[in-house]
Amino acid sequence: MLRTDPQGHGPVRFGPPLPDDGLPVLPELSAVLSAAAARGGHEPVGGGPALRGAACGYWDRRGLHCDPGRVAAAPGAPTLLLALTAALGGDVLVPRPCAAWWAPYARLLGRPAFHVPTPPESGGVPDPYALLETVRRVRAEGGDPRLLVLSVADDPTAGVAPPELLHETVEAARSEGLHLVSDETWRDTLHDPHGTVLLSPAEMLPDRVTVVSDLAGALLPPGWPAAVARFPAGEGGEGLKARVLDVLTALDARVAAPVASAAAYALSEPGPVTERVAASVRLHARLAAAAHSAVVAAGALARPPRAGRHLYVDLAPLRDALSTRGVGDAQELEDFLTDRLGMPAPGGHRFGDDLQAPRVRLCTGPLLTGSDAERAECLTTPTPLELPHVQRALIQLKSVFDDLRDDAQRWEPPR
Repeated sequence: MLRTDPQGHGPVRFGPPLPDDGLPVLPELSAVLSAAAARGGHEPVGGGPALRGAACGYWDRRGLHCDPGRVAAAPGAPTLLLALTAALGGDVLVPRPCAAWWAPYARLLGRPAFHVPTPPESGGVPDPYALLETVRRVRAEGGDPRLLVLSVADDPTAGVAPPELLHETVEAARSEGLHLVSDETWRDTLHDPHGTVLLSPAEMLPDRVTVVSDLAGALLPPGWPAAVARFPAGEGGEGLKARVLDVLTALDARVAAPVASAAAYALSEPGPVTERVAASVRLHARLAAAAHSAVVAAGALARPPRAGRHLYVDLAPLRDALSTRGVGDAQELEDFLTDRLGMPAPGGHRFGDDLQAPRVRLCTGPLLTGSDAERAECLTTPTPLELPHVQRALIQLKSVFDDLRDDAQRWEPPR
């Protein structure tokens, strides 16, 4: 984004965080953190044996064999991506749109970040032909593309890429010698886990894919920063991990010891953790479906969300109604909806989309208002959308979009 002002329009410092789940911390997780609170230190750079071993078990259960020597941990996925970008060198390719925190880390290192279009159904995986064209164009202009960042379960679109499209994109990346970073932060938040096929690029190209997962996606509260990376096997992966550890050391990027204990517990997936994750996913799937129905009924465009705690909305059909309210671009739309909804509504420009396109990411976490007890009740009741505090939030969302629809209908020319 080119313009900034003192009111918080900056593209980096005011960028949106990961979508929160809006729920109280799991008591068993709090107990683990409390028990380790007397440990005032931090983990070694890259994480200690217990944390790395728990990460290996987590990936083994998902069909990605791993050993602790191929794992590194850091305080959040952004730190890992920064270290990977620095270690790999060259230019960076990202989908359009993509997670808000991907491109700034390339720019921070003085590396160009080139956006590649994505098919509507694929979310965070770029079109393979557009990828090939972009790589060749960048090289023809003197660039050096080396890294492609993608996500099969995507923020911001809440889409899940079909395996056949993912395979074509991975093959295109392999043919151009790119290294892939697969952000799998949202892989455990599929709304229909039995009806959705999710494959990791690491299953298709094991020697050139580094998997990164921020535990705030499904396992930890966002205020307890921890993320893990799984490097490829072989000398190439060993060398990359060594360079990443050098960068993490220079940044002094270590996971706090109590957070590491909680992370290792969560990654081991005991009963309380798996039950909470499943309940949270069911709840947010219902909230996302209700929000999707509300915005589509008002005339906006949005693909049905299939993962995560968010949906991506295109208000182009309501552009005339927005213009009467002084909304002409994504930043103005962000300001307008954030004010009217009383919840963050970051514009599509935060995610690499065109500033002129009226798109926003809406999150479901802010719909869970009320006390800790009221929000916890959402996990146990069979009808969470009928709880008064949730119902009020959904009515407010529907009302804002219905007002825009009504304005749009008033401005339609007579037939």
